[in-house]
Amino acid sequence: MRVAIVHDYLNQYGGAERVLEALHELYPDAPVFTSVYAPEAMPATYRNWDIRTSFVQRVPGWRRHFRRYFLLYPSAFESFDLRNYDLILSSSSAFAKGVIPRPDALHICYCHTPMRFAWRSQDYILREGIGGLPGLLLPFMLTYVRLWDVVTANRVDVFVANSREVARRISRYYRREAEIVPPPVDLPPYAPQPAADYYLAGGRLIPYKRIELIVEAFNRLRLPLKIFGDGRDRQRLERLAGPTIEFLGWVDETTRRDLFARCRGFVFPGEEDFGITPVEAMAAGRPVIAYGAGGALETVIEGVTGRFFYEPTATALAAAVLAAQHDDYDSLTIRQHAEYFGRERFLRQMRAVIDAAVGSRRQEERVARAH
Repeated sequence: MRVAIVHDYLNQYGGAERVLEALHELYPDAPVFTSVYAPEAMPATYRNWDIRTSFVQRVPGWRRHFRRYFLLYPSAFESFDLRNYDLILSSSSAFAKGVIPRPDALHICYCHTPMRFAWRSQDYILREGIGGLPGLLLPFMLTYVRLWDVVTANRVDVFVANSREVARRISRYYRREAEIVPPPVDLPPYAPQPAADYYLAGGRLIPYKRIELIVEAFNRLRLPLKIFGDGRDRQRLERLAGPTIEFLGWVDETTRRDLFARCRGFVFPGEEDFGITPVEAMAAGRPVIAYGAGGALETVIEGVTGRFFYEPTATALAAAVLAAQHDDYDSLTIRQHAEYFGRERFLRQMRAVIDAAVGSRRQEERVARAH
């Protein structure tokens, strides 16, 4: 089969891009179609891929303002010529599933979530601090995006969700069922380390991650906290942070793994669709303190691999941190739980989904020819 892979954007690196890498491992010769590509923001290995961008790549200032061009992305993905491809694999949390496949092609969408900013727009406007005229106009513009999003769900033959939570959203917004395949987590060899005195948080520092809750809680607790990663919210967070909080910026993979292995616990305050970083912490044998909602409910086992807090407030988070200091965790048990989410399991399950969908399509074609 001739295979094409489609991904929303390649200008920031996170969990969705790790899924993309695994899909590319399944089909290393497949071209990757995406709206925009910033090589300097992505791993060097991407430069060896066949990456094909949309017309948005030529729009002035997209690196700084790519979110403001959201009304262009439906046309950008619909403009890709996919007539030569039998199998389309889209990796989508926004627009990638909206490509137009050939009528007889098979389109499988790995859905990280239905586009969050469109379906939870009031939360998005609040988190991003969008006010004035843009804040008044944005809900009207997002109405068009939601309509397009629902219509383009019909261009997908098989949905794959990264969690039960996302499968429920797909059912609610698109009226479609979804297979569930948790995203891949790289599991380094297990090398337990004695815990240091610091707690750890990090990832992309953007508003919906709710890192400000951790900053406020640890300002009150006056406990050491290290935050890795970068993003547009970093300067605001640094201004809020007290003397016990250290921002590390971008760190390489070796440093990142060492931070996980030696932290006292990993703190995860946002409501995520899945959340790969808690599993990475558990792969190092470290417990997780997580907000009890979204994907964390499917990865963290309370009392075994970590502890939840159930109100999205700094007070509730601080109380959970203090309570966790008296918990007794077994590092090996935590690691063994994380192994369920390994990369090989993801590759095996995705192959099974693709093979079943291809087999079903071929059976339909045989029946059609027989009649």
